[in-house]
Amino acid sequence: MGDPKFPRRTYDTPSHPWKADRIKEETELVRMYGLKNKREIWKAKSIVRNLRRQSRNLQARLRYGEEQARIETQNLLRKCGMIGLLPLDGSTLDDVLSLTTESILNRRLQTLVYKKGLANTMEQARQFIVHGHISVNGRKVTVPGYIVRRNEEDKIEFNPASPLADEQHPMRLLKKKSKEEKAIEKAAAEKPKVPKKILKVKEVVEVLEEGGEALEELDIDEGEVETEEAK
Repeated sequence: MGDPKFPRRTYDTPSHPWKADRIKEETELVRMYGLKNKREIWKAKSIVRNLRRQSRNLQARLRYGEEQARIETQNLLRKCGMIGLLPLDGSTLDDVLSLTTESILNRRLQTLVYKKGLANTMEQARQFIVHGHISVNGRKVTVPGYIVRRNEEDKIEFNPASPLADEQHPMRLLKKKSKEEKAIEKAAAEKPKVPKKILKVKEVVEVLEEGGEALEELDIDEGEVETEEAK
């Protein structure tokens, strides 16, 4: 029989491993949310799949007027509201059916740390969490995939025991520059090119024929002018 406490996989893998559309979608999600691998996407999809399965079953049971189904419906909607997937009031089972994988990924601690401005990138947010720099409700959390509850969202902050808790820490002072700021700095760094006045050979000859007074008016020394013969 084995040990009943043996950990088992809590997610389902794709039924077909080589579907181009699915691979493209998962690759984009990994890049957008800074995920470590596609296993984190499969976990989010499994959560959504289970919630939608419960919603469909409850809708079928409610048609027969089951009192227990009504209680379970309230519990399901309350659960989705507590973790921020749906509003606390006014949600229905149809709203549960409209949940997507992005709905779960947006509630991950890694995503919220980035959105709150505690990190400059998704990858940096993951690094801060894994290294123990982030706390939720006064408790250090080192799991980037932690699903943040609605009442915990405003309590995400730097761990007081972390060096990053200091506002003058170099990593906190270093902000990611936008494309507009980079373009402005690049334009300011480039020195404007001042066009130089170039005299043609014929004009130089005419100036020499007119005499030194003309050279003084143009502020040109005779030694600096090269004639066509000298060349």
